[in-house]
Amino acid sequence: MKNLKPIPKFKNAAQEDKFWATHDSAEYIDYSKAEIAFFPELKSSNKTISIRLPESLIESVKLLANKQDVPYQSMLKILLAEKVREKLLSKTH
Repeated sequence: MKNLKPIPKFKNAAQEDKFWATHDSAEYIDYSKAEIAFFPELKSSNKTISIRLPESLIESVKLLANKQDVPYQSMLKILLAEKVREKLLSKTH
């Protein structure tokens, strides 16, 4: 078994989100000991927002989503998350 790094203490969820977006969890967690868990009372952390986007951009995202057989709103979340992660990583390295 490799030596794992200790998981830092976080002041809030935003700090924790930023940490895990820029660090590999495999350096902190031994996944060979992981067990399946269910959290039936867990509330969704999604927040509904309204944003105006050009129709051409929406259509392009829909085309990408269709090619990958996913809903276009899910594709928007994937693309946004990838770009945010890329930006966060570029600022720390």
